[in-house]
Amino acid sequence: MAERPAMKIDASASAGGEGRILQEGGERDPVQRERWRLDTLHEYRIMDTEPEAGFDRVTKLVADLFDVPIALVSLIDDCRQWFKSAHGLDVPETTRDISFCQFVVTEEKPMVVADVLGDARFADNPLVTGDPFIRFYAGVPLRAYNGAILGTLCIIDRKERQSPDVREMERLEDFAAIIMAEAELRRTSAERDHARRALERALDFAGIATWQYDPRTDRLRTQGAGAELWGSEFGATLATGDGFFDLVHPDDRATVRAVLQESVANGTPYMAEYRVLNPERGVRWNAVRGDWDVRSNDAMLTGVSIDITEQKSRQENANLLMRELHHRMRNLFATVSAIISLTRHAAVDVDDYVERIGSRLDALNRAQNVLLSANFMTGSMHALMREVEAAFPRVHWSGPDLLLPENALVAMALFFNELATNAAKHGALTGDKGRVEVSWTQETEGADDRMFRLTWTESGGDRTVIAPERTSFGTLLMERSVRNNLGGTIERHWEPAGLIVEIALPARWREA
Repeated sequence: MAERPAMKIDASASAGGEGRILQEGGERDPVQRERWRLDTLHEYRIMDTEPEAGFDRVTKLVADLFDVPIALVSLIDDCRQWFKSAHGLDVPETTRDISFCQFVVTEEKPMVVADVLGDARFADNPLVTGDPFIRFYAGVPLRAYNGAILGTLCIIDRKERQSPDVREMERLEDFAAIIMAEAELRRTSAERDHARRALERALDFAGIATWQYDPRTDRLRTQGAGAELWGSEFGATLATGDGFFDLVHPDDRATVRAVLQESVANGTPYMAEYRVLNPERGVRWNAVRGDWDVRSNDAMLTGVSIDITEQKSRQENANLLMRELHHRMRNLFATVSAIISLTRHAAVDVDDYVERIGSRLDALNRAQNVLLSANFMTGSMHALMREVEAAFPRVHWSGPDLLLPENALVAMALFFNELATNAAKHGALTGDKGRVEVSWTQETEGADDRMFRLTWTESGGDRTVIAPERTSFGTLLMERSVRNNLGGTIERHWEPAGLIVEIALPARWREA
């Protein structure tokens, strides 16, 4: 914690003069200044606490030194004066309006009342007319670290006596400083405890644990998110370095031990990533960073452990995705290369070649659009049919939505493209009233021979439908897509009303 700036005190203040403390609240108006003073008092967390020997010893010593029956450590809040230590007085507090100490607080300087009955402020005070029958009062301010006056150290007598001289007032102020030193220890300790608890909460929320390792004794101390990192019983296991290695994954122990030994031997920073056998959460990944905290004649390895399981998972998923994309790109290039090569032999001229290539590449593009809109690995049957319908508006379809893997999606896209292109050139889609109905079903799970069945039905075309005289490349491409790629069967029927194509495949796809 940073040191606070020293207070500057006018020497005349200790002698009862009109000196003024230069302090943080000096420029505030009275209301703001009182608010600031009360906030400072709250910082000490001392009001209404139990008696403490450190304060009681001071008031007893002051009472003996000044030969008075009563010595008080009095703290003033907004409505009362409360006695942290009261030697010779059994009352724990009084209201602020009848207190003598309030004048020390408001006037911010020591106050001595040698003749209480002759002072108009106190002559009718119930503390004068009744118990404890005050006749003499001397009080000095209890100044906080920032100059705010929290209360007084005061001495009280039931008989009149002479005012203390300058030396005696200086001694009383010295005891007030001792009182505030004790209070300051409480305040800084409370601040430290609060900061520690806040840090521990932050570490817990962030999944971070701090640790300190003593290589001479093999002792290990941890705090923070230990349970999240190592399991609920981590406290006993992580008491030593050897216990720590019991939690490290067996495949990582040798590497982590070698890194630690090198750090200890050479005094270098300690950095490692390893897996932990967490009993409640399974295998987790931890990242550890540490360096040496060198003291007078020893050195402690101090650092943090962070749960990086999620980061590792994302990294592994990204690597898997990159490998999958690489595999898919190779497949795509191979498919494109085959289409280009085979189409060249089927085309009658350059224009026909360009048209056929463009149409089949459009089919591949439709499949890739569906894959890109999902997860690159599977695509929706409905999404594919929407792409087909956008290219061929009179193709209508119905059936359950299924998730097709990449190879099946590409095969189905090429299959539909060849049928739709042939329908537009030679079949139902040559006339304005022609249409295509595509429907499919998939048998429910339970049987080993489940099947997916699809029917392509053309109707309403302007041309008579007849079987082709020769097998075209488009027909070969459809058969390859269905039989070779999907392991199914394909049948074509040239009916007077239009072409009907039926395919049957093993039902391997799950519903979307």
